[in-house]
Amino acid sequence: MKLFKLAKNFRNDEDGAVTVDWVVLTAAIVGLGIAVLTSVTSGTKTLTEKVSNQLSGQTIKTTF
Repeated sequence: MKLFKLAKNFRNDEDGAVTVDWVVLTAAIVGLGIAVLTSVTSGTKTLTEKVSNQLSGQTIKTTF
């Protein structure tokens, strides 16, 4: 009878389910963060190259 009581308590215990929920939620947030970081990184690289090309083409007058 003790085994049935232990099985019933195990089935009704929801601590593990809450842990799984938090792990899934955390994994989703981390995945979203990585996706945003990848998007921002490529955009930043393109913008940096454009600014570098623009500045390389500029000349500074040294006569007053």
